[in-house]
Amino acid sequence: MENSANDAASGAQDLPSAEPQHAASTLVRGITVADALGLSSLAGTTVLAGAAGLDRVIRRLNVMEVPDILPWVKPDELLLTTGYPLRNTPQGLVGLVRDLAERDLAAVAIKLGRYVDELPAEMLHAADRLRLPVLRLSDEVAFDDVLNQLLTDILNRQAATLARVEEVHRALVNVVLAGGGLAAITGELPALLDGGVMVTTPDGRVLASSGVPDATRTDRRFFDTSSGRFHVERFKHGVRALDDEDARVVQVPVLAGGLDHGRVVLISRERRIDPTDVQVLERAAATAALVITRDLAVAAVESKYQGDFLRDLLTGGVGDPAHAVRHCATLGWDIDRPLVVVVAELDAEPATPVPAAGDLRPAHERFASAWTMVVRDRDPRAAVAGYSQEVVAVMGADRPGGGECRTGALVRSVVAQVSGDGGGGRRPFATGVSRVVTRPQDLPAAYLQAKQAARVGRQIHGVGAVADFDDLGVYRLISLVPDSAELRSFTEETLGALAASGDPEADDLRGTLEVLLDNNLNVAETARVLHFHYNTLRYRIGKLERMLGPFTTDPNLRLDLMVALRVLRMRGLR
Repeated sequence: MENSANDAASGAQDLPSAEPQHAASTLVRGITVADALGLSSLAGTTVLAGAAGLDRVIRRLNVMEVPDILPWVKPDELLLTTGYPLRNTPQGLVGLVRDLAERDLAAVAIKLGRYVDELPAEMLHAADRLRLPVLRLSDEVAFDDVLNQLLTDILNRQAATLARVEEVHRALVNVVLAGGGLAAITGELPALLDGGVMVTTPDGRVLASSGVPDATRTDRRFFDTSSGRFHVERFKHGVRALDDEDARVVQVPVLAGGLDHGRVVLISRERRIDPTDVQVLERAAATAALVITRDLAVAAVESKYQGDFLRDLLTGGVGDPAHAVRHCATLGWDIDRPLVVVVAELDAEPATPVPAAGDLRPAHERFASAWTMVVRDRDPRAAVAGYSQEVVAVMGADRPGGGECRTGALVRSVVAQVSGDGGGGRRPFATGVSRVVTRPQDLPAAYLQAKQAARVGRQIHGVGAVADFDDLGVYRLISLVPDSAELRSFTEETLGALAASGDPEADDLRGTLEVLLDNNLNVAETARVLHFHYNTLRYRIGKLERMLGPFTTDPNLRLDLMVALRVLRMRGLR
């Protein structure tokens, strides 16, 4: 036998780790069985069974000298044998194949003719079923040649990997030392990785990118085209991405201080992702974590000061308007123009345990960060600040560069982008929009309008409401009534039996009444909207008048009915 190792069980040879052991066991992929068959030391080798597993990776080499080899078998090994330990136990070969496959062996290579003439058909069938390659070595193959050539090949691959990773490491260190940000990090990587690279938030909002084609950005497989959010939930992390048949996308988390700050994502252009790419991205993620924590430390001080000043501005505590305009300009804000105040309030959620280390940042921090990023993208001169469970934005009421726009539509587009498509574990929120103001001293009143619009909008429309103060109408007055019991009493006295909820007949008649009043008692139009026959609707109107009074001829009663119906629409007042 060619290998005369002192170990009585085997002559295993492990490769030196290119990284700490936990990383090397997953990232150093070695050489596939199919590639190994192309080496000169394995010339003449044939595949007896398990051809479907030729993509298994060889990281180690072992020589089988005794029958009880299992305790010494490690994952990703090529097990070489002359068949000597198997000569007296052909009946146990099927079980041996199963046990080796369970231990993730790469392949078994055997010399036939000296101790074992042929392998049992049952063993080969089992190898096919388990996708474990069984190779027949030619008589001329020497084990030491196989060991030397395979080890040399794998070590050369590792050396190339380390050289590539070291090149990236030097480039990224230079970025940090030069004070560069995330854009500088992503700018260095596409040429080294032959693909587009992004840094995103944990839920996929792009913070910086380079080399990502426009066609990819509009591809729904990768991005939510309405918000521009990358679908982080659709793609695997780290080495798990390599398990895909045609891996073209891989992402690595950016972790620092027990917090998840985002993802570094590679979208390959034409080639398959390989283990080196994952190692490079891990280096990039570590560098991104340094940059993000540095920027967060600076931003925390700046945002505290800016948030305090914006709070004073919105509560009328800054004094001279001219001074406020000048000071806002030093912060990059422009309040000397038509403005609207937007308030976004997170909906309440049930109490949850204190998050464990490694959980995402608190919801209100992520919420404020998302609003700041989206609003500043639309209006770089806007003021944005987060306060506990709300975010306040003071935005221009016209498009940058001139030209009027519908402020409500602009705000709704911002809300849609912040909300994305619901991925990333976002909490719902309600948004209120003030009237347009033209003077800085009017901002406190606009802030109260936006808060009222957010609160009333949530009561009217529920989760995800977006309400303009000017569109609240009578709801503004109803919301100012502090006594909910008095409002309920009013609706019960006005609507009678129709005020009851959960009664199908009452709900149906109340719906008919509401559409009829909204159409100014136009019977033909109401019948068309409700898909009723004209006479059917006339019959229902008669029934409603017997229950409520002559509302078709009494305008005061109609007014009471319309107000009562609006009260019923307000959530939490029933």
